[in-house]
Amino acid sequence: MDVKQEVELLRRELEQAGYEYYVLDNPTMSDYDYDHKLRRLEDLELAHPELLSPDSPTQRVGGAPVSDFAKVTHRVPLESLQDVFDYDELRQFDQRVRAVEPEATYVVEPKVDGLSVALEYEDGLFVRGATRGDGQVGEDVTENLRTIHSIPLRIPDAPSKLIVRGEVFMSKKVFHQLNEERERRGEALFANPRNAAAGSLRQLDPKIAAQRKLDAIIFNVQWVDGIQFSTHQETLEYLKQKNYKVVPHYTCKTVDEVIECISHIGETREDFLFDIDGAVVKVNDLAHRTQLGSTAKFPRWAAAYKYPPEEKPTQLLDIVVQVGRTGVLTPKAILAPVRLAGTTVTNATLHNQDFISEKDIRIGDTVLVRKAGEIIPEVLSVLIDKRPEGTQPYHLPDTCPECGQPVCRDEDGAHIRCTGAECPAQLLRNLAHFASRDAMDIEGLGIAVVELLVNAGLVKSAADLYYLEPQSVAALERMGKKSAENLMEAVERSKENDLGRLLYAFGIRQVGQKAAKTIARHFGSLQALQEASAEDLMCVDDIGTVTAQSIRSWFDSPQSQHLIRRLMEAGVNMTAAQQGSDRRFEGMTFVLTGALERFTRDEASALIEERGGKAAGSVSKKTTYVVAGESAGSKLKKANELGIPVLTEDEFAQMLE
Repeated sequence: MDVKQEVELLRRELEQAGYEYYVLDNPTMSDYDYDHKLRRLEDLELAHPELLSPDSPTQRVGGAPVSDFAKVTHRVPLESLQDVFDYDELRQFDQRVRAVEPEATYVVEPKVDGLSVALEYEDGLFVRGATRGDGQVGEDVTENLRTIHSIPLRIPDAPSKLIVRGEVFMSKKVFHQLNEERERRGEALFANPRNAAAGSLRQLDPKIAAQRKLDAIIFNVQWVDGIQFSTHQETLEYLKQKNYKVVPHYTCKTVDEVIECISHIGETREDFLFDIDGAVVKVNDLAHRTQLGSTAKFPRWAAAYKYPPEEKPTQLLDIVVQVGRTGVLTPKAILAPVRLAGTTVTNATLHNQDFISEKDIRIGDTVLVRKAGEIIPEVLSVLIDKRPEGTQPYHLPDTCPECGQPVCRDEDGAHIRCTGAECPAQLLRNLAHFASRDAMDIEGLGIAVVELLVNAGLVKSAADLYYLEPQSVAALERMGKKSAENLMEAVERSKENDLGRLLYAFGIRQVGQKAAKTIARHFGSLQALQEASAEDLMCVDDIGTVTAQSIRSWFDSPQSQHLIRRLMEAGVNMTAAQQGSDRRFEGMTFVLTGALERFTRDEASALIEERGGKAAGSVSKKTTYVVAGESAGSKLKKANELGIPVLTEDEFAQMLE
């Protein structure tokens, strides 16, 4: 078999395996075999670039980042649907249809709660994909759509032109995994799968979109050359033959059957991989659709039934407080079991103290509960007339229920947060931050390895990293002797880091990477910093009252003192790096904007700081120079308005030399 034949065979095998896994949910090829064949195909395409094709399975990893999404005018408008909110309105819709087409039949589909897209194929190859936008003009997100495995990059026996419409979504399982990952990293959580899918599909870097494991389901043929269809049902069967993941659907002859189907979809919504925000009713016969036509806003042949949010009373049995991985205390209502939107609900988030106080929620109350957006249980209100005697207003505890350290309220929000440096609830997040590149830069200690160490009981605080035994690490799953040796070497190297990195690694509230460097340079040693008062701290550039108090509170904590003592005993450096003799940028403030070619932002900032200067994030009257790369935006505009000197990258490099 020659190279070309092997490439074609590998592509066919991988395409079929992908279709079985992502569309049929019935894999026949093991993950190992799939990865092995994909690696072989990548190697062959790298060695023979003339054989590379845009429909190759290797092209799903995501192309180069884009600066913006191009606009796409849809060949066929992506219309929206008129909503109906009860069965009476649905019967009125049916009457309007039958006034024009008495013999009309319907197709009923779950309304996938995602982001609508149009996919274009030419001679069977996927060439372009766009978001719905306003229905007439959308955004070109082709490279991000290529990363979705359930979208075929090539279809068999294809017409010269085919445009299909579908919905990009994030499965419930992936959504929960993504939010767990974001919580570990201390990032903001997505509110629901639709927001997560929309944000992922509109990432400028396709590699990020690829990591989000999006899915797509197809529900319409927008345009096809050379093929005539009579019914919508026929188009769905055609799409299924072309290896698309097609929306579940039911054919109905009467409006009573339609109502029956809608009720069934509502009752079984938990069984779908995706969230739904209603059910879609469409006239099946395409000739009937033509006769019915459209209004200026909606087609007259379709409607979207919106399920009414179910609201039911139940008793609030207790309130328990959970500590998240960022230290936030979240109250949770424990409820007497109540059936809502197809599932039994036994608890609901109470968000924060402000939420509880505003609604005057008390243990023992009867509360009205519903599922927000059909997903998250929430307490709507208290039924005061059913309140038992003797109930007391509820207040969150003053100390962390996990570690007993004092809690504090965020200055900029309603969250109450644990202040413990060694709080077990925050351990994963704290360790991942401590080891991150901008902090102690412990190579190989990502969140997956952190979890292995924590689950094995080897690490209970950041200091424990410096007391690990190589043989214990090597015994962990997926580690081995060599990986353990590499990790131990990285941990040992981190002991020599500058004090600024260590301060940032502590994760002190209000102390970011730049503030940590500034504080380290000012005090010179951790001992001097520990002895500094809040007033001493406020003498440091850009350190205000709130930040100074946050630093002082952190160092006063017994957990923090214990952590520092153990790090010191392990030999971790506690002093700032000696400033070099080159102080040419002393007293100068630089702002970097646009894309730099010679340096990353971090590298350029480090070069400025090494020479005594300051790298700031925003332009002000105090700015000395703005360094502008390609596609510089608002910062360059503001610099020109303020008369701040602007340097090209070459001019900046000359200053460094």
